[in-house]
Amino acid sequence: MLALLQELDNEESPIDRLLREQARLETAVASFSRLHEQGEVEERYRSLIPLENPRPGEQFAFEVNLDKCTGCKACVTACHSLNGLDEHETWRDVGLIHGQRQQSYYQQTVTTACHHCVEPGCLEGCPVNAYEKDPATGIVLHLDDQCIGCQYCVLKCPYDVPKYNARLGIVRKCDMCHGRLAEGEPPACVQACPTEAISIKVVARDVVTAKARSTGTAPFLPDAPHQDYTVPTTAYVSKRLIPGNAIAADAEVLRPQHAHWPLVWMLSLTQMSVGLSVAVSFATQSQLALGIGAAVTGFAGLAASVLHLGRPLGAWRAFLGLTHSWLSREIFAFGGYAPLLAFSLVSTVLTVSQAHWAWAATAALGLGAIFTSVMIYHDTRRKFWALQRTAIRFFGVTASFAGGGLLLGGNFNVGGTLLLVSALVQALAEGRILMRAGNGLHDADTHSARIQFEHDFPALVLRWLGLTFGVLLLLGDPQGALGMVGITLLGLSAIAERYLFFTAVVAPKMPGGVKA
Repeated sequence: MLALLQELDNEESPIDRLLREQARLETAVASFSRLHEQGEVEERYRSLIPLENPRPGEQFAFEVNLDKCTGCKACVTACHSLNGLDEHETWRDVGLIHGQRQQSYYQQTVTTACHHCVEPGCLEGCPVNAYEKDPATGIVLHLDDQCIGCQYCVLKCPYDVPKYNARLGIVRKCDMCHGRLAEGEPPACVQACPTEAISIKVVARDVVTAKARSTGTAPFLPDAPHQDYTVPTTAYVSKRLIPGNAIAADAEVLRPQHAHWPLVWMLSLTQMSVGLSVAVSFATQSQLALGIGAAVTGFAGLAASVLHLGRPLGAWRAFLGLTHSWLSREIFAFGGYAPLLAFSLVSTVLTVSQAHWAWAATAALGLGAIFTSVMIYHDTRRKFWALQRTAIRFFGVTASFAGGGLLLGGNFNVGGTLLLVSALVQALAEGRILMRAGNGLHDADTHSARIQFEHDFPALVLRWLGLTFGVLLLLGDPQGALGMVGITLLGLSAIAERYLFFTAVVAPKMPGGVKA
């Protein structure tokens, strides 16, 4: 009996046996270290990158093996260190998607960086041609010395790739470490991944494009923007079937966006200015006062726009993007509006008999400039900024100030009708989105509504109270003191609306939830 007890004491327990077996397992990091010590690591890298440049019609692209990605973020760290990024600047992120397949739970980490698209939105939108697609490799490069820091590429990219660096006043992004590739060395992320989850492949652009735009093609990852817009070349491969109900880990997280205050002031004030220019053209009195108001708001708005640029001294190069960038067209249009506005005001001061024609021409050019502003945001393909919605918001402010200005200028019938109709159209358009706040869904409009109620409620209150009482005061006492209070409230309401326009938009991005 004593011998049996001693034998049981000496027998290894299941826990001890499991620990002993796991101690002998070689982790990915241990394997990487062993290869490095044996001098075989260079050959390992070479197997993860092409050794020749692509042929015509082909380009380099990232390939991510989801089955090998562990979410360790070694790729993020390596990219940050090798490229000398600032403390909070990242060119590669790690996200998480999860779902349920039959009775089992599905979870997958995802590493993502620039997709070096076939038709990059950043390149298309840049007003100063600070992007180029390398003809030999297809890599989308950012030209730091050309960038003026307008950040339009940040809005145009549906994958949250370009990152603004406030210290430098420019945008920067992943360039696939093209200098290393040219020397036969792997990019930092490829080199650092201990499981070889990231590699560089050669893809045919026409094949990638056809696949992205074929009927019924789903997004290449759950909750990722659809690839038919810019045709990203990154391939995510996995032997495991991703469940149809998989979503990003942060799909239900509200993400208020940057307010872009210089743009809030620029858009609001220039639209007020154009509205007042319209009013001067048809007013029967107070033309000089309305003209001064148009000039003050117009020039103040244009001055505010410069504050949005990281490198404002380079803004003169915006003509380079006229053929493809709506931002260039906006700068060009308002560049013509400013001198015409000054000319019209001078004509009014000098009581030139044809001054109203000058104001009409100014208003017409201003309306064209506002259309370019509408297209800037519509062209980002963000649902909250869709063409009809943005046009109602931008031209609604313009029409409100045109109507208010006409009331102040003595044209009561036209002014009152225009003011009332524009206010009702704006209220209906914005109210339709706000009504979705409590429907329990997780689509873009619901998120936008919830952001306004849960994060920006004071601005939302100012928007609606300012619009309501501004209209009532202007209609009730158009040429008295209350009328001036009313148009001031309209201005505050417009600024609040434009703040919500930026903060409540749902910005598309790759699946997230795990940040470096």
